[in-house]
Amino acid sequence: MVSMFSLFACCCPGSRPNVAPLGSATESQPPIGTANLAVPVEAVPARETETEMRNVGFHIDRTVVLDIHGLRGQMFDKEKGKPLNFDDKRSFIVRVFRAHIGVDGQSLTDLLNRYVFNDKGTPLKNLVLHVENGKLVQEGVMHKIIDIPFKMTADVSATPDGWIRIHPVQIRICSLNGQALMRAFGISLQKVLTKLPPGVRVEKNDMLIQPLQILPPPVIEGRLTAAMIEGNELVQVFDDGRGVPPLQPPDSSARNYMYFRNGTLRMGKLLMVTADMQVIDMDPGDPLDFFIDEYNAQLVAGYDHNRQNYGLTVHMRDYGKLGVVPTSGRPEGRRDGGTTPAARTPAVSETPGSPRSPRVHPAASPPPANAPRREDRRASSLPRRASAGTSRP
Repeated sequence: MVSMFSLFACCCPGSRPNVAPLGSATESQPPIGTANLAVPVEAVPARETETEMRNVGFHIDRTVVLDIHGLRGQMFDKEKGKPLNFDDKRSFIVRVFRAHIGVDGQSLTDLLNRYVFNDKGTPLKNLVLHVENGKLVQEGVMHKIIDIPFKMTADVSATPDGWIRIHPVQIRICSLNGQALMRAFGISLQKVLTKLPPGVRVEKNDMLIQPLQILPPPVIEGRLTAAMIEGNELVQVFDDGRGVPPLQPPDSSARNYMYFRNGTLRMGKLLMVTADMQVIDMDPGDPLDFFIDEYNAQLVAGYDHNRQNYGLTVHMRDYGKLGVVPTSGRPEGRRDGGTTPAARTPAVSETPGSPRSPRVHPAASPPPANAPRREDRRASSLPRRASAGTSRP
């Protein structure tokens, strides 16, 4: 085996895929995303909050985005009876009854490099993933005694126990036929890729990934039933088989929204008991771009109004458009039509990726026929941090 790897080293010196610099998993977090605020006793006990999402780009971090085409589920605190606390994403769980969720190549690249294959000694590094001709293409460096550049083109599917199976149809090692080389030496990826991180395993030449286990907070629970390539995304279908009915949002005409019903919501100083809140995208032309670490800045840039039944409707500014002056519609920022919040500067520097244009899929309930497509979430102008002292009116 040592001779085989020495051969690879000789045939492809200095060959490495180009990888954009990535932020680390230990990068500084915005203060909201991990805030630990005391909970008033009158807000306890609280029940689960029923949740429906439609056309939402749910940020795991600034560049890793889950494209939620449709989701029906629940959200609740890890400690029974506590309110759902938006200020600490480590404190709650998202339970998925059913969902259609897509992840594009740039998000997959950042997710795997930043959170999965990020430890010293990992067998894979410098990964770059994209979709090409209905296949998932993965390039990177495989480490076994030496570093070996590889490129794998694969089909994707779901296993009966809810893992994503990545089955290679072509493997290139140092631009050579990798499958033929491995057959000649009597080895497989299972023998080469050892010391794998949690949520990843290899069977013969197939790589298997547990899609929810590899995600950073918040914790997401669900049962994967299907995985496939659609458009430019790896699409995952979740269904627990219970047939929980969809929620009926107050504004059923909204294209992109999050709806929360029942339970107690905690957002900074605000507590909403027996919750009834619909968060609607201010720009219906593309999906709602939501980053929980920056939810307050998104609220400040938007506006809200009470409904006659004491429910709340929030019109939220896209995360990727914070600091951008709106061209039409209601003036953003103050409820009285005041000025837009102060300009924002990025907390970390990350390289923009390729345009995002995933397709919209049916899920918890059918989306509108003219449902929007996602814009580039990594435009060259990242959102800029609000100035100190900015507060919601």
